[in-house]
Amino acid sequence: MRMAIAPFPEWSAEVLATTESSLEALLPGTGAAGDLLAPLHEAMRYAVLAGGKRVRPLLVHAAGEITGASRQALDQAGCAVELIHAYSLVHDDMPCMDNDVLRRGKPTVHVAYGEALAMLVGDALQALAFRAVAATLEGGVAPVNVVTMTRELADAAGSIGMAGGQAIDLAAVGHSLSRESLEDMHRRKTGAMLTVSVRLGANCGKSPNPAEQALLDDYCAAVGLAFQVVDDVLDVEADTTTLGKTAGKDAQANKPTYVSLLGLAGARDLAESLRLRAHRALAPFGPQAARLGELADLIVLRRS
Repeated sequence: MRMAIAPFPEWSAEVLATTESSLEALLPGTGAAGDLLAPLHEAMRYAVLAGGKRVRPLLVHAAGEITGASRQALDQAGCAVELIHAYSLVHDDMPCMDNDVLRRGKPTVHVAYGEALAMLVGDALQALAFRAVAATLEGGVAPVNVVTMTRELADAAGSIGMAGGQAIDLAAVGHSLSRESLEDMHRRKTGAMLTVSVRLGANCGKSPNPAEQALLDDYCAAVGLAFQVVDDVLDVEADTTTLGKTAGKDAQANKPTYVSLLGLAGARDLAESLRLRAHRALAPFGPQAARLGELADLIVLRRS
C-alpha cells in the first residue's frame, strides 16, 4: 500500500525548518566580544537568516524526491543555492546597483552595516555556497555528481547566468527591449538559479537520464520565467508592506518589465500559460513529481 503523501503546507514547513537550521549551522558564529571578524559574520547572518520564501531550497528538495536523494545531501544543496541567492540580493540592493533600502521588511545590508561590509558579505556568502556543495559528499552523493553540481552552480551564478542577467538588466535601464531580449535577460538573472536548484536536487540522488533531464529542464524554463513575470506583476499590484521591499521600484527606475511590454492582463496570462507548461513537463514522472507541480502553483499564484 502506497504511503499517503503529506499535504504541501506540512511538507514545505518541514523543509523550511530544516533549511533554516542547516543555514544556521553553516554560517559562522559572531564570536567573542572584540573578535575582528564579528561584524562580518554578524552581517552574513543578518543577510541570510532574515526570512524569505526559500523557493530555491524547496525546489532542491522536490527534485530530490524524484531521484531518491538523501535529506542530508538535499539540506546542503538547498543551503548552497540559498546562499548564492542571498549574496545576490545583498549586492543587488547596493547603491551602485538598484540602490534599495528595504529587503524582507528590514533595512538592506548596506544600510545596516555599510557598503564596504555589504560587499564583503556577498563575497563570503558566495564562497560558503561552494563549501555547502562539497558537503553533499557526506550525504552520500557520488563524487562525479558533486563535480557536476559545482560546475552547474558556478555557471548559473556567473556571467552566463545570474551575473550576466544582472549586467543586461543594468544596461537596459531606460531602453526598450524586445520580448525575446527580455526573456533572455530573465532566464539568466532569475531562471538560472531556479534551474540549478532543480538540477542540484536531482543530482543529489540517482542522476536523471537524458530524457528525464530534458523534461526537468523544460519545467525549469517555465517556472523560471513565470517567477519573474509574477514579480513584475506584483511590483505593480502589491504594496511595500506585502512585498517586504520597495514596491513600484521597476517603474521608478524605468526598467523594462513584462507588465510594461504586455500589460497587466497579458503578463498574468503569460504566467498562467507557463504554469500549465510546467505541469505538462512533469506529467511523465507521475506522483514522484507532485511537489514540483505544487511549487509551480506556488510560484505563479503567490501574492508576495
